Amino acid sequence: MASSVQRAFDLAAGDYDRARRRLVPGFDDFYRTAIDSIPFQRDDEVDVLDLGAGTGLLSAFVAYRFPRARITMLDISDEMLAQARKRFELGGDRFRFVVSDYADAVLDGLYDAVVSALSIHHLADAQKAALFGRIYAVLKTGGAFVNADQFRAATKELEKSHHGRWLARVRELGVGEKDLAQALERMKLDRTATLDDQLRWMREAGFRDTDCAYQHLIFTVYSGRK
Repeated sequence: MASSVQRAFDLAAGDYDRARRRLVPGFDDFYRTAIDSIPFQRDDEVDVLDLGAGTGLLSAFVAYRFPRARITMLDISDEMLAQARKRFELGGDRFRFVVSDYADAVLDGLYDAVVSALSIHHLADAQKAALFGRIYAVLKTGGAFVNADQFRAATKELEKSHHGRWLARVRELGVGEKDLAQALERMKLDRTATLDDQLRWMREAGFRDTDCAYQHLIFTVYSGRK
């Protein structure tokens, strides 16, 4: 599964950011909510780990909000991280890039925040639960985990409805058929979980103040503190 995900995102790397705004209805609120969920002040010096960082889109929002943040971007796709390196080429040692599969890799270091966007839903449920435990272990006391991701509705009927409304909305937003076809192909690799299950796994891992701050169609933003 990991190699399939890697190939899919290697192929999508060049056009990924351009297409994402049309593929994520509510793009601005989705990412703004994720950044607003990081519980620090603008001028704080914080260490941030971005899991499944891809082209560095989420990290760019983090870097803008927290100009003194040091950000480690980890992704399985070297092609995706190549785009991130270009994005941050003038940022110096404030930015670090790690090619690794976080599904089973050791997470090194200690961080004030661990963030992720549109990535963790590729893991099987047991992998998600285990990952939450490893994230908790690398967070400093008071640190936060924020995940902006896809989720599965609580019932098959709701899931069908949410997916149908998402598909209609992205077409209204003018997504190209090629971009949509590529997105639907990548979605065959999705292993989404319900929001209730994910919040429960976080609590079981030790997180407190778990909360869902955003939910729209197939997208959610949830978080927890150590």
